[in-house]
Amino acid sequence: DYGFHPPTMSWPVPNTIMIEPTESESKEELDKFCDALISIREEIREIEEGKQSHEDNILVNAPHTISRVSAEEWTHPYSRQRAAYPLPYLRERKFWPSVARVDDAFGDRNLMCSCPPIDTYQ
Repeated sequence: DYGFHPPTMSWPVPNTIMIEPTESESKEELDKFCDALISIREEIREIEEGKQSHEDNILVNAPHTISRVSAEEWTHPYSRQRAAYPLPYLRERKFWPSVARVDDAFGDRNLMCSCPPIDTYQ
């Protein structure tokens, strides 16, 4: 929902994360990324403190596609505006994902290749 393509990440030490942006990112873009991480942490805090549902919250339902945000029916306990524009800069430049999550992590664990068989290349 914050419009970032995931940068290179690793977990070199337990309970930590290392994020390595590319050299081409501007200071402004890095500041926006930091603001997004801080905002996501606040969303987590709302769940921890019971201000948001564990089952139906802005994180569980992210990313929010334009078709979901603009649908007639909205059944979530948070606003459409918050789902669409969690930070002010997104009103000026928003990348809308075309799909929400694709079966959570299933695709990462069950890779399917649609390429021709290896024998085709020999």
